[in-house]
Amino acid sequence: MRHIIVAMLMPAALCAQSAQGAQQANHRTLPADLQIRLALQAAPAPMRDSATVQGWAANGSFVTLRQGSNSMICVGPDPAVTERLEVTCHHRDLEAFLARGRALAAQGVTGERRTRARWDEMAAGTLALPGGTVNSILTGTSFDSTTGAIRDPYIRWVIYVPNATGASTGLSEIPAGPGAPWLMFAGTQGAHIMISPTRR
Repeated sequence: MRHIIVAMLMPAALCAQSAQGAQQANHRTLPADLQIRLALQAAPAPMRDSATVQGWAANGSFVTLRQGSNSMICVGPDPAVTERLEVTCHHRDLEAFLARGRALAAQGVTGERRTRARWDEMAAGTLALPGGTVNSILTGTSFDSTTGAIRDPYIRWVIYVPNATGASTGLSEIPAGPGAPWLMFAGTQGAHIMISPTRR
């Protein structure tokens, strides 16, 4: 089963900089200011200045790098993920759901087991996943360590609608073509609308 959530990313260090300042995956935890610049690119432009940013301290702990004042929380590159560059930004009402996912992963519960564990907790009423909340996922091939600009950016959106079906939303329950929204995990606690624009 494919698992969508994530708030995890690639790391890179400023030591091995190319002539263009491009940075690839496979490095240490990034400086806080660079994590912030990268993470904010996943947020809608009008909401970036006031968004909260989470990321990783040098000791590997997950921390708040910048406290914001609006409803968005962005997440910088995860030093444990070396095969891709990914940053995310989610509505604050998703925080409990995503934090539970991080906690389960830390316990070694991953993949479908983690997905099912959270669905079970939602069904039991011990974990909330508010409908209509969004998670934006931005990936790239590298970034400029001077400006923080992400190379070859690609963003997709996940909008959570627990228990929704094709009948209740009018959406296809299978991928409906490039850029078209569709409903993944229809009829489950984790139902969500996927929007994946055509890649350039």
